[in-house]
Amino acid sequence: MVSSPSSATMIEERPLISSGLVYRLTAGIAILAALTVGISVGGHWLGEKISLAGHTTDTRPVSVTIGEDTLRLTANTIRFPSERVDGAADRVDLYLTWPQMQGYAEADRLRFDDISQSSSLIFLQLSQSTMSRDMSGRLEPIYSHIMDGAAYAGPYGLTAHRLRADAGYNDEVLLTAARPDQPDYVVRCILPPSPDQATSGDCQRDVKVGKDLSVLYRFSSNQLGDWRIMDASVQDFIKAHLVNTASPAAPAVDGR
Repeated sequence: MVSSPSSATMIEERPLISSGLVYRLTAGIAILAALTVGISVGGHWLGEKISLAGHTTDTRPVSVTIGEDTLRLTANTIRFPSERVDGAADRVDLYLTWPQMQGYAEADRLRFDDISQSSSLIFLQLSQSTMSRDMSGRLEPIYSHIMDGAAYAGPYGLTAHRLRADAGYNDEVLLTAARPDQPDYVVRCILPPSPDQATSGDCQRDVKVGKDLSVLYRFSSNQLGDWRIMDASVQDFIKAHLVNTASPAAPAVDGR
C-alpha cells in the first residue's frame, strides 16, 4: 500500500523571491540607475549654466542687422543670451575686456563675474541713431546751454563742466577735450570721491559709426586716463565688425 503524501510534501514549493518580484526589483534598479546618470549629467550641465550666469565662451559668428547696418559679432561678446541670434534687432548689448577688447573667456571669468573687477570691462549698446548728432556733435547746440558756472580742470587733461540741476543729469559732470582735426571729445561721468568707489559704468559716451549706428559705451571712471585710445578702440572694433552690404558696382558698358 502506497502511503499518501505527507502534508509537507503536498505544499507547493515556491521560491523565496518570485520571478515577478525579481523583475520589478530589476526594473526599479534600472530606473534608479538611469535617474542617477540623469541627475549627474543634468547637475553637471546645470552647474555649468549657473557658473556661466548667462555668459558663453562660444565664438561662433552672429550676424545682426540694426537699421541700415549689419554686424558680424562673436557670440561671446554679446552680453545677453536672447540677443545671440541672427537677424534684425532693435539693439544689441556687448561687453568687452579692456584694453584687450575681447569677449567672455574662461581665463577672464572673474573679470566678468567679480564685481570688484568689473571696472576692467567696457559695456556697449548698439542701436539705430535717433538723433542727428552724437555726443561730440551735441556739445555746442545742447550741452553748452545747460552748463552751470565756470569750467574747471578735470582729470587727465580734460575740462570739467557742471550741469544745471534742472537739466536732468543728476550728479553727472561733462568732461571735454579739444582734439586736432576731430570734434571735441565729450563724455558724461559721475566722478566718485575716491577710486575705490568707482563702478563699471561711471562714464558714458556715444558715437556714430557706420551708416546710421549709434554706439553708446560705458566704462569705469578709473579708466578715464585711457580716454583717447579707448574712444579710438571702440570705433575701430565696431568698424571691424561691420559687414559691407553695399551692392557691387555695375560693370562698365562698352560704348562701342
